[in-house]
Amino acid sequence: MEEFGKLEERVVLVGVQTDDHDNVEESLDELKELASTAGAVTVGRIIQNRESVHPGTYIGKGKIEEVRALVYAMDATGIICDDELSPAQLNNLERELDCKVMDRTLLILDIFAARAITSEGKIQVELAQLRYRSARLVGLRESLSRLRTRISALKQELSQVEKHRELIRSSRARGNMKTAAIVGYTNAGKSTLLNTLTGSEVLSEDKLFATLDPTTRLLNLKDGQQILLTDTVGFIHKLPHHLVEAFKSTLEEAKYADYIIHVVDSSNQQAEMQMHVVYETLKELGVMGKKIITLFNKQDAPGACVLRDFKSDYTLKVSAKTGEGLADLNDLLEKLLAEEQIYVERLFPYQEAGKIQLIREYGQLISEEYTEEGIAVKARVPKEIYARVV
Repeated sequence: MEEFGKLEERVVLVGVQTDDHDNVEESLDELKELASTAGAVTVGRIIQNRESVHPGTYIGKGKIEEVRALVYAMDATGIICDDELSPAQLNNLERELDCKVMDRTLLILDIFAARAITSEGKIQVELAQLRYRSARLVGLRESLSRLRTRISALKQELSQVEKHRELIRSSRARGNMKTAAIVGYTNAGKSTLLNTLTGSEVLSEDKLFATLDPTTRLLNLKDGQQILLTDTVGFIHKLPHHLVEAFKSTLEEAKYADYIIHVVDSSNQQAEMQMHVVYETLKELGVMGKKIITLFNKQDAPGACVLRDFKSDYTLKVSAKTGEGLADLNDLLEKLLAEEQIYVERLFPYQEAGKIQLIREYGQLISEEYTEEGIAVKARVPKEIYARVV
């Protein structure tokens, strides 16, 4: 199966409406954006209302004729179905239509493959692609055997990467450095937020899945406190299970973080649905019981609307692009971190000066004054080390 991007692909989008609550038109709008990200031009769309998708061909026989006619009329090179197709559905549709057939899952996998930069990202994407394809090679023993051997090798490589990630998390925990994971629907502005807050240069584009690899940066707050911010892979409606599995170690940055910063594109008409997808994905990853700060981003954009998030602990209206509202975020993070610390005001004898170094390393040294009796200190320290400095 060829990937998009070699030649200009002209595609027809195909969806099935099985429930009155489904909004397939909106889902196809997003599929069109995904196709554009992959370098394909959408030239038409067809939706079929059915009680359930056709088990053999995804859509019914009459609709296949309609799709074939539209593909011919628009000189399309292929179709993209809005759901993951079974091997039988894929093969039957290709035979009936005599054109390239892709589904949402394969399209997203292709985009991830094109955008993976680090070795970890490339391993994760290849693993997801092979898992997807291995399910479609039933009966081809030799090919299947080669795939399984490669999958096994990639799993071992990924296991080593995950161990390294675990070591990093452990060292952060030992250093009592608090972390916040930035999560959100793809293209909500997570990378722009990280760049604006920390002065870093993470790739930031107005595209779906502009960045795949998690990036961690240190944020120095105005009162001298520090927190680590980690940008995560963007979520999306119908995120392929293969990707959730392959990117689990990356996505689980949210699971091990102390706080969740949930970035929402408040100018997107589908913002409510996107928020729901984010919370469902967090639930699937087992991210529970964290304090959540929801940022209604892109307040500078036309169409930014007033939203509510009843699942978050705090909400702020911001623009990562212009900096609007980010001072309020700074104040909130300072407050949350301060709640995790104990205020210390005492005179340390000079022979206990080593305790001040502990404060410097793990807490926030507000002031120190050298006197004849010792060192007068005002500081905030994490609860975990309070007993070691008093």
